[in-house]
Amino acid sequence: MRNKILKNPFILFLPFLILYIVIAILFPTNGTTGDEGLYLKLGHRLLNGFFSPNRPNIDLGNGPGYPIILMPFLALNLPLLFITILNAVLYYLSIVFLFKTLKSLVSLKLSFLISIFWAFYINMYEYIPIIYTEVLTVFLITMIGYTLVKAFESKSNKKYIFFTGFLIGYLALTKPIFGYVIMVGLPVSIVMYLIKRSSQNYKKSFLILIIAFTITVPFLIYTYSLTNKAFYWGSSGGNNLYWMSSPDHLEYGSWVEYPVIDKESRMPGSKELLIQNHKKDFKVFDFTTLPRDSAVKAIAIENIKSHPKKFLLNCFCNMGRMLFNFPYSYKLENPLTLLRLPFNGLILVFFLFSIIPAIYNWKKINFGIRFLILFSLIYLGGSILGSAETRMFSMIVPIFLIWIAYIIQRSLKIKIKFDSDQKIFEKIKNP
Repeated sequence: MRNKILKNPFILFLPFLILYIVIAILFPTNGTTGDEGLYLKLGHRLLNGFFSPNRPNIDLGNGPGYPIILMPFLALNLPLLFITILNAVLYYLSIVFLFKTLKSLVSLKLSFLISIFWAFYINMYEYIPIIYTEVLTVFLITMIGYTLVKAFESKSNKKYIFFTGFLIGYLALTKPIFGYVIMVGLPVSIVMYLIKRSSQNYKKSFLILIIAFTITVPFLIYTYSLTNKAFYWGSSGGNNLYWMSSPDHLEYGSWVEYPVIDKESRMPGSKELLIQNHKKDFKVFDFTTLPRDSAVKAIAIENIKSHPKKFLLNCFCNMGRMLFNFPYSYKLENPLTLLRLPFNGLILVFFLFSIIPAIYNWKKINFGIRFLILFSLIYLGGSILGSAETRMFSMIVPIFLIWIAYIIQRSLKIKIKFDSDQKIFEKIKNP
């Protein structure tokens, strides 16, 4: 019976599905928290046959991936609780498929421990009861890890290459920044394939990214029809870059809402300080979408050129926010931030540990694992250049857990039980 449960992760991790459903029920959403209203609005638009209004009121701040998922719930007029219960199911499935991925790479014991770590990863709990893209994103990321490892097995079925490409493409439609990851990875994969045509791994990489890009083409054609700009993934990049490039010594590159609203989480007088620092630029925020995006990008580029050291400092602060939710501009600290430290701190320590053995044994590492970590590092590199938050790291934690487990299995041996002093002395004496 015990072996049967261990072999069936759907049963093994079922208690976590119950936990997540309870969280969704205990903290019901009203659809007005943060960007919830925006996603619901986009879902309703798709039901009415369009995604964005035409000029001058273009709205391309988000991709269509998540609103597409919301469409059936909205069409049937179901309570919002059903959407957050879907979050619970998707997070549970991410644990299951993380375990299935790990089980094909490392020991059953390590697979279980890493999967339990992800199941208790508290940074994601706050997204279960709200209508945000984060839980869908981690599900897609975990499924990509699963199908990618299968795709690079020597006797892999071609269907896994297609599934991986489809999932990466849909991920880009959900989180547009991954569209840029595809745009970076695709030409590299083409060059490597042309150099090493005999390599099945490079051929698979090329096919996966071609399929991923193809999935996004209809959306890119649509955005081109609205903007006359090729490869236009979204209109929020300029805003993020603007705040990221802020040269003011009291600002650390974090996004600030405009006009800033004094909340309990804001420092007293933050609104006045913000206006004082940015009053010369705020007029551009009243522009319509495309002119505003272009204007704030131009200001941001000028800020970076004029204050490169401050921009690098903001990038460093971005890393701190992604890992530890600190520091934010004009924001009072919250003790809940301490809960994030143990989880991401452990990930950071083990990842840093993995660097040396990974470099030394790079060619021996499973090609699918190499693809995954390079994919995530390109994503992180792009995220660091724009205003980032903890959730942007949390979304790709499954990839880092797969990487860490793979390296640990091959390079580190940990014993809970001590050897006797006599046994240790004998090992020292007779190595």
